[in-house]
Amino acid sequence: MSNEPAKAVVVFAALQLANEQRGAYGLRYNDFTRYRKHCANRTHRLRSTLKMTHGKGRDFKKLPPITTENIKDLYLQLLLLESERAWAYSQDLTTQSLHPSNSTHASTLRHSATGRFRRAVHWATQLLSHAQALHASKRLSSEHLLQVYVYTLILNGRLLRSKDDFEEALAQLGVARGVLDVLADKASTSRAQALYVLFGDEIGPEIRYCAHEMGRERAYNVDVIVKEVTKSRREGLVPGCEELIQDLGTESGATEGRKRLAELNWEGQPVPVRNPELVDVLLKVQEAEARLDGEKKEKSSKKGVAAYDAILSALSDAEEVARKLAEAQQISGSSSSAATVGPGGRDIPFVHAYIVYQLLSRRIQRDLLLVSALLTTSKAGQTVLKKAGQNKAEQVDSRLYPAVVKLLDTVLQSLDQMRTLSIVDDSPDLASAVEARISFTKARRCLFLSRCYAPVKKYPEALTLIQHANIHIRETLSSLSLSASDPIKTNKPAYFPLDPTNLKDLEAELSADSHAFKRAWFTYNGGAVKEVDEQKFEKPLFFNIALNYVELDMDRLAARAGKQVEQQSKVEAAPAVAPQPAKQVVVPKAKVEEVRSETPEPAAPARSGLSSLLGGWWGRS
Repeated sequence: MSNEPAKAVVVFAALQLANEQRGAYGLRYNDFTRYRKHCANRTHRLRSTLKMTHGKGRDFKKLPPITTENIKDLYLQLLLLESERAWAYSQDLTTQSLHPSNSTHASTLRHSATGRFRRAVHWATQLLSHAQALHASKRLSSEHLLQVYVYTLILNGRLLRSKDDFEEALAQLGVARGVLDVLADKASTSRAQALYVLFGDEIGPEIRYCAHEMGRERAYNVDVIVKEVTKSRREGLVPGCEELIQDLGTESGATEGRKRLAELNWEGQPVPVRNPELVDVLLKVQEAEARLDGEKKEKSSKKGVAAYDAILSALSDAEEVARKLAEAQQISGSSSSAATVGPGGRDIPFVHAYIVYQLLSRRIQRDLLLVSALLTTSKAGQTVLKKAGQNKAEQVDSRLYPAVVKLLDTVLQSLDQMRTLSIVDDSPDLASAVEARISFTKARRCLFLSRCYAPVKKYPEALTLIQHANIHIRETLSSLSLSASDPIKTNKPAYFPLDPTNLKDLEAELSADSHAFKRAWFTYNGGAVKEVDEQKFEKPLFFNIALNYVELDMDRLAARAGKQVEQQSKVEAAPAVAPQPAKQVVVPKAKVEEVRSETPEPAAPARSGLSSLLGGWWGRS
């Protein structure tokens, strides 16, 4: 055995690192200035970490030579970010040259952009040479070497396309696309596969543009062009490509145990997942679904609800990622993904709508599970007032039906949001099925809401809700008759089963509750709409207002109403019992005082002249 120390293996995924840096620091929204500044800061930190600075002040420190033995992955990252920095600067200058305010010196900006682009290709070429040396010493894997080849070919092809050298640019970009397709087919993980597909989608429109400028007849068929170019130019641009591809099989065998994303289908066709970020969150959703299926087999309600919480959290994260990607594509106006989407234009907005549909379906399934658990545990499947002589202990908890109504409100909210999705609107059968569930849920809500009114003796409101529930059942039947099939039953998950037996059971409950409410209403007050309590009489509001301003003569009102007043009866009965004319003549003293006239006060003597005037001023008599 040799005593030489084992050399460390360098792990450097160029495409993955470039995609992460671009997505996190501005290029998702085509902000090249922000990305260039980030690359400058990052390269400065890497130089400080690797101690590759030239000293401070006037003291110049020569950098040590970099050889294959002492090279590290950080040095490869430095070369990659230097290339990214120069490329971002060239794109920023090109964007500035297209602005109307820079029309006078647009040619200068384009010339500077070309120089920066050449610098980016120079850094990428250095990176490729170091990667080849590392692979020759078996310190770098074949997959990572092919990623560096693809990165360099893409930069070279774009530079040639900017120079209008379309033939050579088509060769460079076509070979890069062919290598990416091979890497995607032999990828060990779903995330790596999505990464290669993403880069292939980015250069697809550029290949089509170069073929169109060259005058090809079928320039729109990118796959055919890539096959033709790959067959003729791959070995020249990527030396030893066949051996590298064969090594991919042996390297991927060691990572077969890694989790792969199951294929997503919608209406019998696959849902494309072309972004590594989406793959990460959808893998979490897949794990949560497997956990939920295991909890369903155990038939434990508490664990089942916890499993629903986990899958709803994962789907919420997936929806947020898909929404950001869709917004970024809409803002930047990128159409690269539209070049290779599946049938029906299934791009990022379609994937976002699909994830939202799955999120809403799982939320509805969780809420319906809670409703059934509440009704089962409290034995609320029976109708209200079914037994006339039931004890207080047998009464239903007053908090049950309001809680069920709240859960049905959330189900209605989810169904209404689901109906507005584009994927639901594009499918007539699915739209009819969702509308039928909306009407059926409204009918159930009216039923349980009527049971909330019955304990407080509000029978007219309860019977009105029963009538509304019957109308919603008829709407459900009409919606189900519009479609020959029910996609919600056939699709996965079947979150809301709806059969004719469910409608018949609901109609039977409505009929029984309606009959019970009518009997209870008649027993309570004979079917009167307003309650009348003879013991408690409230004056009308008019009398309260009038008494605040006017003294009301109640005896006069009683006399005008035809009622006899007690004082009048006493006055009429007095002459019959004791007729005494002498007593009637006697006048009380108070009466004499009321009739007596007041004594006039003596008038003041009249004044005239200046004294009367001055006396009036100073108040003298």
